[in-house]
Amino acid sequence: MNREQIIQQTVDYIRREFSDDSSGHDWWHIYRVWKNAIAICKIEKADSFIVQMAALLHDLDDWKFSATGDETPLRARAWLDSCSVDLATAEAICRIIMHISYKGAGVKNKMDSLEGFIVQDADRLDAIGAIGIGRAFAYGGYKGRLMYDPDSLPQMHASFEEYKNSRSATINHFYEKLLLLKDMMNTATAKRIAEERHKVMEDFLSQFMLEWEGRDISRETEKR
Repeated sequence: MNREQIIQQTVDYIRREFSDDSSGHDWWHIYRVWKNAIAICKIEKADSFIVQMAALLHDLDDWKFSATGDETPLRARAWLDSCSVDLATAEAICRIIMHISYKGAGVKNKMDSLEGFIVQDADRLDAIGAIGIGRAFAYGGYKGRLMYDPDSLPQMHASFEEYKNSRSATINHFYEKLLLLKDMMNTATAKRIAEERHKVMEDFLSQFMLEWEGRDISRETEKR
């Protein structure tokens, strides 16, 4: 198979695997990450095949859906081997998959390639803005988490273990991760896009707290 055929077969495979997901990590999330990664790749002039394959496969071995919490990209590597992807390229793709995820506010980013920076940015862009808000609550519901708990403060996790074992409410997740992503983008393109999406989340949180406390109702009462 040539590289275009491998990409198309991977699209078909991942679409089947993630068609029924309800956690915010469904096929359409992967599709958006893939398309955004392609767009950033054209600007940054990186290896398009590595970028596309890593974007398509990035959630296949996600620790959030593993019983052991293990990040080893076993399924991704098996797929790459089945497509006869050469060893060096397969290893580059797997390194991206292993390092792509956010692991806590105090945990260093170990991504080490331009292709990896691009895919990581594309994935993080889909975690913020209007779609990011929707995905946050989809995942919180999927995990049985409270929407908001005023008695539970956000935690700036110093280790992956702390972050992985957190049961924090969804609103806390904005402060523990989503609002931090703007300043963690790698490429200039992603940094520019993140600015606007970040503002969308700030506006949402302001409105959420206004409604939670009923201040919007109080304001209307005062007008009369």
